[in-house]
Amino acid sequence: MPAYGFLVEFEARPGKEEEVTQFLVDAKTLVDAEPGTLAWFSFRVGPQSFRIFDAFETEDDREAHLRGKVRDGIIARGDELFSVPPEITPVDVLAAKLPH
Repeated sequence: MPAYGFLVEFEARPGKEEEVTQFLVDAKTLVDAEPGTLAWFSFRVGPQSFRIFDAFETEDDREAHLRGKVRDGIIARGDELFSVPPEITPVDVLAAKLPH
């Protein structure tokens, strides 16, 4: 069971909502290459509000993801796409249901 996770909150700049959507869709390919990322979801919660939730079995896997290519993309395009820096909150997963 994953014990560690991140909740990441994004606010798109006005007019950049579709670019943020595409950025998050494209990010999945990068996450697919991370063996330690057990679950990864990107989703929209409002017109300009987006989130990522991801889960990991170990703290080392979570830290590896934090230093990965998705974060590189966030840093590279952050000023262009986001109205404020993304808020990254580490979380402890209490319970989960994932396919075997």
